[in-house]
Order: sequence, then structure tokens, then C-alpha cells
Amino acid sequence: MSFDTPIPPYNASDPHATFLSASCLDLLLIEIVPMAERLARHASGVDAEVQHHGSAQTDGSLTGASGMRTDGDDERVRDAMFWRLDSLGYRVGQGLSERFSRDRPRFTDDLDVIKFLCKDLWTIVFRKQIDNLKTNHRGVYVLTDNKFALFGRMSTAMRAETIARAQPHLWFPCGLIRGALASLGINATLHAYTSEIPIAIFEIRSQGAKT
Repeated sequence: MSFDTPIPPYNASDPHATFLSASCLDLLLIEIVPMAERLARHASGVDAEVQHHGSAQTDGSLTGASGMRTDGDDERVRDAMFWRLDSLGYRVGQGLSERFSRDRPRFTDDLDVIKFLCKDLWTIVFRKQIDNLKTNHRGVYVLTDNKFALFGRMSTAMRAETIARAQPHLWFPCGLIRGALASLGINATLHAYTSEIPIAIFEIRSQGAKT
């Protein structure tokens, strides 16, 4: 599979031509979080316990003496979701950075790598560049996407609920960023958050960074 733009002339009716709709990745990224949650709940046995002991109420709460879902259950599910999504993103980030950095000149420093991430890789995955990049020139970088693609159609009645539901959608991109940087020689930790939909903020701290 190639992400290169096909060179005209090309014919969609050509039986040997291969095309992929750009919306396929959008749909995959939208579904990946619910999928991770289902797998995490199944692995933890939360759904099985609920089905056997409890019943769901209209407000989403669970009843039943021993089948009630606890905060500990939700915490285990969230941890499992995080590791699954972060790991998936990490592998994707590694593959993308290796594929799209191999034909370009050697990076001169860490900031050059971050710029490649903000411009090239972000455009490949989300079809736009990062809107703002800030750095203290000591290994800390703050990337802001003012119209993050995964938040584009997200809304609920309560602002706090929207932000809480949006957080898991940042875990795959965090893994993607870590994987891309790792393949280019930068080991980093990430903290991603949003204070208002559709803005997403990614704070990168490279190993040995100073505040």
C-alpha cells in the first residue's frame, strides 16, 4: 500500500488499479476506542459479572448485590484500554515514520524531528498540520491541534462529560507520537488533554528534558 498521490492519468475502472478511501482511516480511528473498551471489559469479566448478577438501569448505572460495577472495575478497564490503544498507536507510529522519513535528508536535531511530526506525519494521518508548536528548547514540546479530527463530531449535553469521553480518543495518537519519535531516536513521555472540544494538546517530554 502506498500513500503517494497517484500520477495522472489513472482510471477508476481499471481492474488492476487499487484505491483506498481516505474516510476508511477516519472510520477506523472512530471505532478503535469502543473496540478497545469492549475487549477490556470482556477480558476483565466485568460484563460477565453484570449479566449474571446485575441489571442495567436507564441511566447506565448497575444494580445487583455482587454484580454492581465498582470504581475499581472501571479503573481496570481504563488501564487495559490505555495500554491497548497506546501499543497500537506505537506500532503504527514506528511504521509511518520509517516509511516516510527514509527518503528525506538526515534530521539535524530533535526540533527538526518534531517539525517532521507536526507537518508531514500529522498530515498523513489527520490530513492537516499541527496548528501550534511551542518548545522551551530543553526537550519539552507542546503541540496544539485546534481542530483535532477525532473530536470533529463529538458532543454531549454536559461539557465535563464531553471532555471525559474525549480523553480515551487521545491514547492512540499518543502512542503514535511515541512510536514515531522512538524510531527516529527520541525516547519521550507524553501527556495529552483537552480543555475544550475540538482542541487537543500533546505535551512531549524527551528523555532528560528540563523545565
